[in-house]
Amino acid sequence: MIEFVIAVFFLLITPGPGVLTTAGIGAAFGFRAGFAFLAGLCIGGFITMMLVIAGVGAVVLAVPSLRVVLLIASVGYLVYLAFRIASAGAEVGFSPAKSPLGFANGLLLQFINPKAYVVATTLFSGFGFMPDAPVWEIIIKVLLVNAIWIPVHLTWLGFGTTLGALNLSGGVQRVINIAMAASMLIVVGVALFSLR
Repeated sequence: MIEFVIAVFFLLITPGPGVLTTAGIGAAFGFRAGFAFLAGLCIGGFITMMLVIAGVGAVVLAVPSLRVVLLIASVGYLVYLAFRIASAGAEVGFSPAKSPLGFANGLLLQFINPKAYVVATTLFSGFGFMPDAPVWEIIIKVLLVNAIWIPVHLTWLGFGTTLGALNLSGGVQRVINIAMAASMLIVVGVALFSLR
């Protein structure tokens, strides 16, 4: 079980589309606006986990045409989010937006987020610690994942909010935006490569 907890922590703390977008919204619009997005992200993440556990994710990925549609939608949306972050200029976050991404955007992101599927598949298909009670193992894993997932994402939201409140120079803010966008694209690339 300790190996599972360590894997959850490191898989969830790495910058993926969810945490980077959460931090960007916090930086641009504050904690309260970011919390609405985070609530959608949390519910979407839970639904994604349940889909993977139920095997629906495996079925979708096993059907070549559905897999292609999912990959195209995922890559398109995540590249769009990375572009929004990188092109924010001298403002950390999504300065060109008129309003923050809300609950529905957070919910949608998890369904097309390759990292969400890769992480859920990795965590629930591996790290067995209760071979005689698989249902209890799944329940415990879901509780442990959420016990780590929620604080990690709240920390990223707080980081973004704090970053947005700092009086950073335009150059520093541009570098942060580009680094966050590049991190998102790297994680997406790794996730897509692992789905091959």
